[in-house]
Order: sequence, then structure tokens, then C-alpha cells
Amino acid sequence: MTDYGHDLEFGLFPSPDAAHPERAVELSHVAEVSGLDLVTVQDHPYQARHLDAWTLLSVIAARTSTLRVALNVANLPLRQPVVLARSVASLDLLTGGRAELGLGTGAFWDAIEAAGGRRLAPGEAVDALEEAIAIIRAVWSGEGSVRVDGVHHRAVGLHAGPRPAHPVGIWLGAYKPRMLRVTGRLADGWLPSMGYADPDVLGEMNARIDDAAVAAGRGPEAVRRLYNVSGSFGSGGGFLRGRPGEWAEQLAGLTLDQGMATYILGTDDPDDVRRFGEEVAPLVRDLVATERERRASKPEEPSAATESVVVRDETQPEAAPAVPAPSGPVVVPTPDDGVRLSRALPWDESTRPTYPTRPDPAAQQGYSAHQLAAPQHLVDVHDHLRSELAQVRDVVDQVVRGHLAVGAARSAVNAMTMRQNNWTLGAYCESYCRVVTGHHGLEDTGIFPYLRRTDADAAPVIDRLEEEHEVIHDVLDDVDRALVALVGDEPGALERLQAVVDLLTDTLLSHLSYEERELLHPLARHGFMR
Repeated sequence: MTDYGHDLEFGLFPSPDAAHPERAVELSHVAEVSGLDLVTVQDHPYQARHLDAWTLLSVIAARTSTLRVALNVANLPLRQPVVLARSVASLDLLTGGRAELGLGTGAFWDAIEAAGGRRLAPGEAVDALEEAIAIIRAVWSGEGSVRVDGVHHRAVGLHAGPRPAHPVGIWLGAYKPRMLRVTGRLADGWLPSMGYADPDVLGEMNARIDDAAVAAGRGPEAVRRLYNVSGSFGSGGGFLRGRPGEWAEQLAGLTLDQGMATYILGTDDPDDVRRFGEEVAPLVRDLVATERERRASKPEEPSAATESVVVRDETQPEAAPAVPAPSGPVVVPTPDDGVRLSRALPWDESTRPTYPTRPDPAAQQGYSAHQLAAPQHLVDVHDHLRSELAQVRDVVDQVVRGHLAVGAARSAVNAMTMRQNNWTLGAYCESYCRVVTGHHGLEDTGIFPYLRRTDADAAPVIDRLEEEHEVIHDVLDDVDRALVALVGDEPGALERLQAVVDLLTDTLLSHLSYEERELLHPLARHGFMR
């Protein structure tokens, strides 16, 4: 098994369809809002049905603020290396460091030749690629003059520059043994595609890259492993043919076993883009982080699915001595201080089911640090939601004092994690399941059914949490309606807004505390999902 330890990244690979020129740009907006990291575009300059890839990437970069962009991959026979290097560096400077470069030797040689390119034999194409990399890196150095006198590409006496805003990665689309060796020696990333390199052959290809990297005095981790993927959400079976949780488990397995770290989804379906960014990507990150932590903590520790076993001396009386306080870390659920700003809550707190094991420190004796990481992560994410709640209250206060327009307030509230349509187990389970309330109904595909299957004692608590999620969504909708009423200058709108924000405060803080307390032991015992 090989895991190079790279941070995970997720991207989009839309079609550059000239018949629908705005679609790829619109999909990029969806990708950015959904939390994806990059957008890449295929480069076939001879294809009349395609937009020019570099022009499209430039527009995408200009209309987004966080996405990185890259050719996937640049058609080198029709992209002169000096011009390509300066195009990439210029876009990187204009976007504050958001350009990367996927590079290939070229394919479809009849079409390349028809567009004015020169047909090359396979070996010549690889030679040309190596020369191009040397020229591109020399241009990006920004120092002195470029002197690469190659057979296929040459730049002799050219002034270097401009220097990109950040160290731009060169990712090679490589499959054959020699190209894999070039990737190991020279590239910053390897960018294969499903269909040309399916999961069952990645290990062998990675090994060739690793061997070449070591022979060149580099570590295998110097080469990021990217992967163009495609699939379908729903039932089915097979690789990337199923629910988001199944996608996540399969991609996490590729990271942990094959070292793949950047997954770029080929799709023109905005719903698939959202699922990939909002559901699959967070879950893959958490599954990989958990397994990396487990591996780092040594296999002697009990697994997340194994409860601690206490061996009792049968010669002693039945009454056991008091359990000592844990010597290691414990998870402390955030207590409910009981303060209520509203006259009444929309639920009866006294009817909440409870989990049999209480969350006091002594009851955590026997859990490993790895087991406690799951409930601690729940607390950490809830702290983020509490922080967002404080922001909501501040935004509303600014509206009341006339310092912020209502439209800006609605935009700010809707951008917050707690306001998204996917209200999921205190947002923590957004990484593991999809619980869509309000307009979309309730769909539960991850941690809830897993905990129900593995821990019957947790089922009543989970049922209640789901009910409270829907109530909180309704309260959030009331906040939005109150802001609309305020801009419409309806009588009593200001008082209504303040009241509904107080109700949001009461329900959310009460719910988060309840959730942390009751799910501490189920999460510690059973983990996220299997």
C-alpha cells in the first residue's frame, strides 16, 4: 500500500462545448460554491466543436475567485512552449497564483497535422515533451536567458520571464513506460484518466514513476497523483457507480492504497458537481484523515469498531473498584447553559431520548485517542456553527442599527454552513451523509443508517436529531422571511426579526449540546461508517 501523504483536492472537468459556451463557466460557479478546488479543460485546438481551451480557462478564472485552473492536458504540438509558458505565467499573475499546467505529447496526429502541426513518431513526441518542459521552466525562472537548443523545440538567447505568482505545477498525462519514467524524473504531477488507466493498473504505473523519481534523486512524494474520473450517482454497483458514500469509500481507498490525491470529475451535470463537492469530497477527506491517524498511532490500538475489554479477576467480589479518571485526553461535550431568549421552544426538551452510557470522563476510560477523534471532531465542527450563529446575530444587529442592507444580510446568512439546504447532523455529517430537508425532503444515506445498524441504543436519539434538523431548517427559513418583511417595511418586521433570531439561538445551541452529549459514545465505539 502506498500513500504519499498529499493533501486531497477535488476538481471539475467540463466539456468545452462551443454550442453552449456559457455552460462550462456556469458549472465552474457551481464547483466553486460546492467547495471544489480546481477546474480543468481538455485541449484539442483542431476540434471545431470545442471552445479554445485557454480562452475558456481565462474566462473561468476571471469569473471565479478561488478555483485553480489548468489545461487537461495542453496539446503541445499546437502550443509553442515559450508562448504556452508565458500564457500560464500571465494567468497565474493575474489570478494571484491560480494557474497550473497539464501537459501531453499530443494525440490524433491526423487532426494535428491538418491544423498545421508536425506529425511526430511516439519516441519523437516524448523527446519534444522533455525539451518543452526545459523551455517552460527556464521561462518561468525569470532569470537570465533561455538556452534550450532542442531537435523539436528551441529557445536560445530569449529573455526569461515573467515569473509566475506561485510555483506552477507541471502535470503529465502519461501511460506508456517511457512517459511514466519522464513523469518520475521531471514532473510535479501525474494526470491519467479512467478508461486509459483504470484503478487496477494504477499500482503498476505508480511503481514505474516511483522508481524513476528515486533514480533521479527525488522522493516518490515529489509527484502528485491526479486522476480524471467519471461515474454516476444512484444505485448500480461498480467503481463510482452508487451513492455518494460509496464513491467516497472507493476514492479514499485509492488514496490510501495507490496514493491518488486529486480527483477531477468529468461531468456537465450541475447536480453531480454539487454532490461531488458537498458530499463526496468532505467524506473522502475525513475517511483518509481518520485512517492516516490510525496508521500513525500504531496498530496496537483497538480499532474504532472494537469496544475496550476489561478483564476482571474472578476471585474478587462482584463489586468492582471505582473506574479511575482517564489519564489521556477526553471529549467534553459543550454543556447547555439553560439560558433561553424565547418564550417557548418548538420542541419539548424533556422528551428527548438518551443514550444509556453517559458522557462523563470516567465512562471514556478505555477508548483510544483514535476512537475519541470522531466525537471530538463533532465538537470542533459544532464550535464552527456556534461561531456562525454569533455572526448571524451580528449581521442582524447591523441591519437593526442601519449599518448593513437587508439584501447583504440575506446573502451573508445564506452563505453560512448552517443555512445550506443540506442540514446534516450538526453539519458534521455533511461529510458522511445527505440529509436534505425543506423543499427536497429527507434523504439519509450515510452515518445515520450506519449507526442504526450497529447500535440499536442510538436509534431513538438519531430519530430525534433528524426531527430537530427539520425544525431548525424551518427557523432558518423564518429568518429569511423576516429579512424579506423588513425590506418590505412591513409593520412589526424588526421585532419579528429579533424574535426569530433569538429562537434560532435557543434551538441551535440546545440541539448542538444534546447531539454532542448523546452521540459521544456511539461515535467513539463505531466510528463514522464502514
